[in-house]
Amino acid sequence: MVFVESMKDINGKIRLISHKAGGIIEENKAIRKNISPNINSKNLLKIAENGTPLVEIGNGGPNVLMVAGIHGNELPPQIALLNLIETLGQEKMYGTTYIIPFAAPGATMANSRWFDGVDLNRAGSNKDSVTHEILKLIKKLKVDAVADFHSTKLRSNPGRESVFCTKNPCKESFEIGQFITKKTSSELICYNSAGTMYKGALEDECNIMGIPAVTCEVVSENGQVTPGSVERSLMQMESYLEHFKIIDKY
Repeated sequence: MVFVESMKDINGKIRLISHKAGGIIEENKAIRKNISPNINSKNLLKIAENGTPLVEIGNGGPNVLMVAGIHGNELPPQIALLNLIETLGQEKMYGTTYIIPFAAPGATMANSRWFDGVDLNRAGSNKDSVTHEILKLIKKLKVDAVADFHSTKLRSNPGRESVFCTKNPCKESFEIGQFITKKTSSELICYNSAGTMYKGALEDECNIMGIPAVTCEVVSENGQVTPGSVERSLMQMESYLEHFKIIDKY
């Protein structure tokens, strides 16, 4: 894992956690079109040219981590996390939120589901993958929970707005999923045991390690930003933070 010297942004501290996956985010036309012209996180986009960025907002506990861009062509949650970074700096927070808005900026730049020919949501055990680097970071930071944000196109898997969780070995994964779905009316998709359906997925690998995690999906065409999808993803994110009482949104 590679850390560079932290940079101060208007709403948090930014670090580079890996040099493996850099890319110019604004070369993705769909993302560039949907980024607010008032966005303050210019340092973040610059750091992403050199690898995977990590934003730290707040201090103390609980400590949670949020990720988007595991699939680079799933754009709404990446934009939503940029928006969340902007708003969290203006809200009263109780705890620390770590945010990785672009897991693999190079894949986001290319509007690609894969990075270096690898599906990063099946690569947790691959020691050369960005996913493995993120898992090492999660252990290093001793976070209390993880949420991985995606989008899904219609007639795919799952093809509907949903929250994935498991009951074993981390029951809290199920409790987090329940909370988010009740707040957002997303569908709860729960499996009994982590690692049985999606081996190598970030959520499953975290749950296996004993760190409760969920995967949140909104509906949008791959490589595009379907109207309303960013707002729905942001709602899932805020509900996740509310579960830990980091913010009091609703």
